[in-house]
Amino acid sequence: MTAIENLEDEVVVSINRLSKDLRSSAALLDAQEARFLVDSYYEMQGNRIRAANQERSVSTAGEPVALLDWLSTQSRVLENQIKGALSVYADAHPIGRWMMSIKGIGPVIAAGFLGHVDIARTPTAGSLWRFAGLDPTAEWKKGEKRPHNASLKTLCWKLGESFVKVSNYDDDVYGKLYQQRKELETSRNEAGLLADQAKAKLEKFKIGKSTDAYKAYSTGKLPPAHIHARAKRYAVKMFLSHLQEVWWTHEHGTPPPAPYAMVHAGHAHKIEPPEM
Repeated sequence: MTAIENLEDEVVVSINRLSKDLRSSAALLDAQEARFLVDSYYEMQGNRIRAANQERSVSTAGEPVALLDWLSTQSRVLENQIKGALSVYADAHPIGRWMMSIKGIGPVIAAGFLGHVDIARTPTAGSLWRFAGLDPTAEWKKGEKRPHNASLKTLCWKLGESFVKVSNYDDDVYGKLYQQRKELETSRNEAGLLADQAKAKLEKFKIGKSTDAYKAYSTGKLPPAHIHARAKRYAVKMFLSHLQEVWWTHEHGTPPPAPYAMVHAGHAHKIEPPEM
């Protein structure tokens, strides 16, 4: 057995021993600790992916990769231990269990929402959208305080990507909403109903004239990537609406006020959240 293999075994044993203590106390994490672990998980995952890319590059060049491979393995072990701790934390909360019952939501994302969202400060779906950076009317000018939580906005982006990945599963909910919305947005786009938004995009942002995106915007159409983002954002906002409703009802025993659009704009149809 090589020195690296001996060291690898020792580290794995130490991590597993430590993980038992961590798991036993994970249910008692506070929100700040949960946020730290979620951020650490994604940072570690990103570093491992970059290291794996480097390993492939070095391997192609014929250089030794044993140490890089060992580091990658240990990173994955640590990721899994953090994920396990976050699973215990999320499972200890009824709302965490509800989130993890939904296709596309695992313990890391569930723990992230538990750590970032204070339901007492988000009494409506709109207030949660604003806090998550998904309110298009909210303006943020230079020198002003950011009107949303940047980490939560990133988490929502990751959630949207997850919904897209599971959209073909039979027991999926929000991925199906993404697909339905994408079809609707595509038909509206082809009918020219989004021309004003395409024009506004060109006026507000600098877009290279040689790009496919510019060609689409300049003809009054939104490019496919823009349609994808809109549909994904719709699915995430629907989930946030449901999260706010389920969580508020759990805490207060009564549902929150109906969304403004349903009360004042005559939108009678409501998509109910998955059962808790």
